[in-house]
Amino acid sequence: MDVGSSKKKSYPVPEPALRRMPCYLAYLKLAHRRGNQYVSSTLIARDNGVDPTQVTKDLSYTGISGKTRVGYEVEPLIDALEDFLGFRVMDQAYLFGAGSLGTALLHDHGLVQYGLKIVEAFDVNPIVVGTQIKDVSIHHVDEFKHRDNQNVKIGILTVPAENAQDVALMMIDNGIRAIWNFTPVRIAVPDNVIVQNTSLYAHLAVMFNRLNVITSNAE
Repeated sequence: MDVGSSKKKSYPVPEPALRRMPCYLAYLKLAHRRGNQYVSSTLIARDNGVDPTQVTKDLSYTGISGKTRVGYEVEPLIDALEDFLGFRVMDQAYLFGAGSLGTALLHDHGLVQYGLKIVEAFDVNPIVVGTQIKDVSIHHVDEFKHRDNQNVKIGILTVPAENAQDVALMMIDNGIRAIWNFTPVRIAVPDNVIVQNTSLYAHLAVMFNRLNVITSNAE
């Protein structure tokens, strides 16, 4: 076997680092708008509540390193982060569930800025089926089952909780390989399917709990 020709195995970046990187990116874009050419890991860390060594380690995944006594050059680091996170390549997605949360996502211009474009939506509600929101057509979910979906691998799940598992399996059976799950339930999927859970209610519970602790300690 020719070792030199073997494919190098890649390893996933730790999820906590990936979660921090968009915060760094937003911080850097703000610094760029303010006219800053360089920014140090110390400043990034201070303003993002992270240890400076953690910032350096996180940013090293992009292949960019800072300069001694100067820090990181802002514009190249923005480019590197956007490329690394995949925000410069436009991925298409289907939305399943055009209720209040789904409709809010259809109105969110920020998704396109971060590389995700919702191209079609699906629902069962006759009131919304056949309509359009921000140029995105809403179809009955049965139409999804009978079409060629090879070009779209991402599905956004905003259906009622009691329907989440069944709809997720239907999505997978018809070509979806990554699910952004906004429902409060955890869905079971095969190992070759990616699920990213984003529970608004879980974060709300954390906020309420911490608010109650602060209020109790102040009394």
